[in-house]
Amino acid sequence: MLPEAVRPIRHMADGTVKQTNPYSGTSVWTVPGRANRPLAPSGPPPEPIDASRAHAYCAFCPDRYLESPPERMRSTDGEWRYALPAPQVLAETADVRVVPNLFPILAYSYWQENYGYEIPPPGLEHAQRYLADEVGREHLRSITRTHALASGMAESDWAALSPQAQLDRGHAFFGSCHDLVVPRRHYVDGAEVTTDLAGSGTLTPAEHFEYVLVTLEAAKALYEGNVFAEHVAIFQNWLRPAGASFEHLHKQLVAIDELGVSMRREVDMTRRNPFIFNDFGVAYPRAEGLVIAENEHAIAIAGYGHRYPSLEVYSRSAAPSPWQMSRAEVRGWSDLLHACHVAAGTQVPSNEEWHYRPPGMEVSMPLRVVIKWRISTLAGFEGGTKININTIDPWTMRERAVAALTDAQAQGRIADMVLGDDCPAEPLRYV
Repeated sequence: MLPEAVRPIRHMADGTVKQTNPYSGTSVWTVPGRANRPLAPSGPPPEPIDASRAHAYCAFCPDRYLESPPERMRSTDGEWRYALPAPQVLAETADVRVVPNLFPILAYSYWQENYGYEIPPPGLEHAQRYLADEVGREHLRSITRTHALASGMAESDWAALSPQAQLDRGHAFFGSCHDLVVPRRHYVDGAEVTTDLAGSGTLTPAEHFEYVLVTLEAAKALYEGNVFAEHVAIFQNWLRPAGASFEHLHKQLVAIDELGVSMRREVDMTRRNPFIFNDFGVAYPRAEGLVIAENEHAIAIAGYGHRYPSLEVYSRSAAPSPWQMSRAEVRGWSDLLHACHVAAGTQVPSNEEWHYRPPGMEVSMPLRVVIKWRISTLAGFEGGTKININTIDPWTMRERAVAALTDAQAQGRIADMVLGDDCPAEPLRYV
């Protein structure tokens, strides 16, 4: 038993729960009476879906493929294909696509001017194939014009460029260091109203597994294509209150040239205690009754010490990097991640944040994800005190999740897993 002074969770006499995140140091208080508030829908009221736009509601939808930069990879019926020419991109609908972000956090110019980065050979080969036909050339001109005008270029200045100069400006997309992983659906199959959005929890476990596999492949490709990338941030913003530009499911992968403060802190802590994630990711939550679900390869818990009510999924794989995990290990982790999204439903805005060992680091860290429910707004109190008021305590999160997953399991909507009090919560296996 940990001494009261160093426990991440402390119970006050009036029922207030004070939490300290063991990895980040974030301070969170849950005040009595707020934990059981209903979750109000975050968006506008539902409206009938326009059948004529069923596959064209946003730039990520199948009928609008040419509103995204040239596709890097796709999965269709489990078959992966890379760098297809534009006519083949349009020929059929993909299950999952990887495309460059039209407005990257770190542009190609950032990497080129600061590090001398150049488009890697696979990108150059892709550009050559893509620009070999008029469909590809016109697509690149069109998407480059969209980017240029949105970035402040006048229409007259764009028109003054030669056709080749317009294409040359678009070559940066073939060296993208910020990609999007986009599943097919905007709405669930058979949807009738605009609140019938297709989220992670509406995918089948097999579809979610493919979504995760493609994400890992895309992350690996970013590391291989940019030797200056220290880390690839992987995250998913679901719904506009959580920062999503489109309410079409997608993950983002961003190569960055240094480790963030939080990651550096975690690396330092792991050096001091190689089993810190087992201690505070499994052992402590088990002692506090916060384990939600478990299978052979992963463990899900109600998170604690986060600014927002959270769920967390830890992989038990000993693989140094997530893309080195076996298919069985990825599937097990994906199944619990999928289940956590099923528990939330599609009306709760959320951020999905991936945490994993940066390549080249000598420490061992398990792959874990934190799913944060964006159901409150940070205000002056939090900004001034750095104490966050969290509306749902970890035990209420755990109870809600277990109840939702018990129903989902009975309906066959989630993969096989052990739930709630039946979980043994075996230790993590990383070394």
